[in-house]
Amino acid sequence: MNLYDAHNHLQDVRLAPWLTDVHDACVQAGISGMVVNGTHEDDWSRVLDLGRLYPEVIPSLGLHPWWVPQRSPRWLESLGKLVRDTPRCALGEIGLDRWKPDLPYDGQEDVFLAQLQLAAELNRPVSIHCLKAWGRLLELLENHDSPACGFLLHSYAGGEALIDPLARLGGYFSLPGAYLREQKDRAWALIHAIPPDRLLLETDAPDQALPSARARYSLPDRLNHPANLAVVYAAAAETLKVSVEALAGQLAQNIHRLFGGII
Repeated sequence: MNLYDAHNHLQDVRLAPWLTDVHDACVQAGISGMVVNGTHEDDWSRVLDLGRLYPEVIPSLGLHPWWVPQRSPRWLESLGKLVRDTPRCALGEIGLDRWKPDLPYDGQEDVFLAQLQLAAELNRPVSIHCLKAWGRLLELLENHDSPACGFLLHSYAGGEALIDPLARLGGYFSLPGAYLREQKDRAWALIHAIPPDRLLLETDAPDQALPSARARYSLPDRLNHPANLAVVYAAAAETLKVSVEALAGQLAQNIHRLFGGII
């Protein structure tokens, strides 16, 4: 049984002291692939290094909206060169964020659209972050080209009504283990509305930790261990009333369809 983490941040410096042990635990837990997402210019090289070091790592590079204010004048040129020079590389994490306090929205759409255009030109899958900007995200996706292979809506929380229009545009929907928390019941329940051929699961490690009572693997400072993906799969199978094996088979097909050119 092969498990796939559709979105994490294995390059995060908070994981560095335990990186080898974390990776080995992921392999032992049955994780065959993980999409490791860069968020800013200073971590792109670490993502690519992990892709060379570990065959399970699918590198993905992008400028996250939280880092838009700190971007360099040549950020897009640098990103484009790295992605073009790395055929086995996705785009992301990119997106829109109107939730984070004190984060200016100015510039976010331009940065998002520039990266979306790059993904479309190269036909690379792209992982999208969205908080409190779902209507605007849909509008932008409806009016601009996106990659023919599709795009991932990471930690999807846009509600049931947007699933169909986003899916028709090429969207896949990934849910994290953090949605197993009681206060996230409504977000986890979206699993019933997502078309089976568009569903993916993720950890977003080292962030978005599972409820501690459910976690099989732990790290200091309450960091999320990516090997807990196995718990997310088991919970999703229970919610959907299918076997873990059947779910894993479906999600393997889904991630290969989306990331097929680079997985």
